[in-house]
Amino acid sequence: MSDSPAPAASTTWDADGFRDQVQAALEQFLDRQADRLAPLGPDAERLLAEARAVVAGGKRLRAAFCWWGHLAVAAPVDEQALVRACAALELLHASALVHDDLMDASDTRRGRPATHRAFEREHRSDAWRGDPEQYGAAAAILLGDLLLSWSDELLRGCGLPLPRVVAALEVLDLCRTEVIAGQFLDVSVQARGRADVDAAMTVLRYKSAKYSIERPLQVGAALAGADAAAMDQLSAFGLPLGEAFQLRDDLLGVYGDPATTGKPAGDDLVEGKRTVLVALALDGADEDDAALLDRALGRPLDADQVERLRSIITGSGAQAQVEEVITALTRRATDSLERSGLDPEARTVLTTLAAAATQRVV
Repeated sequence: MSDSPAPAASTTWDADGFRDQVQAALEQFLDRQADRLAPLGPDAERLLAEARAVVAGGKRLRAAFCWWGHLAVAAPVDEQALVRACAALELLHASALVHDDLMDASDTRRGRPATHRAFEREHRSDAWRGDPEQYGAAAAILLGDLLLSWSDELLRGCGLPLPRVVAALEVLDLCRTEVIAGQFLDVSVQARGRADVDAAMTVLRYKSAKYSIERPLQVGAALAGADAAAMDQLSAFGLPLGEAFQLRDDLLGVYGDPATTGKPAGDDLVEGKRTVLVALALDGADEDDAALLDRALGRPLDADQVERLRSIITGSGAQAQVEEVITALTRRATDSLERSGLDPEARTVLTTLAAAATQRVV
């Protein structure tokens, strides 16, 4: 990473190096938390070990969008402080994943046991008293809450000027409200066992799209002292891009290769997720196929059953429709970015990030 304050550094941005810096910031933060929690003994060590595992790796897209939201407005006055602020978004993401896996009863995350399953397994292997599943659920709730709290702490103590941090915290507060309310909407939709395309898009927008791209951009911009016009320009880019990002995730949840995604084949189908893809398929499939798909959602499925449901979704035209929407939303986002008054070189990198977010295979 260049030490120069000039935004021109964006043209030679080292994405891998940035991810390494974010990981280092997270590890340093968790080291401090380990010192704080040391008096609690081995159980606290186990909690910290799981926290380290949860925040390890990943694409760091939220951190990257936070960084470039800042550079789109102004060069950073303290690059390492900005990296710490960006890392706070990864703690928020880790919190959401831990809670989401518990609510979805997911077994794996990134090729390893989901947090609640990891703690459940420890309970079973040590033959402790009580219900292993309940223990795992309690541990996941507590770790997710802790990571959520830490996201605030890391941003608040990142080292950037306090007035800018306060403005960024206001965006983070809004982000956390949206994602938690969006998650509850998702849980309610699944419980009712039905969702039309509009309802599925609302879940997508608030559970994922805003907190994945729009709000990270605005956190970074707030740290740069952005005015309302710049915040609106970033929103016009970030919201449609976030929607395209999640629609790609929905496709991967049905068609993704487990060796790449780290999740079982057709995992969204097994979990019964009423995504936009599924809503379109239920609308477009013939009556018998739609009924079969609807009955199968949320049930254990073998490989042949997953393949049958995939064929129904593909045959309904839903897969092609979602691909078309991803293309249209991405174009809307990048066209808006090009028309904006944001830093030209930051716009170049943000366009590259847009492609990475919407054309990925994991």
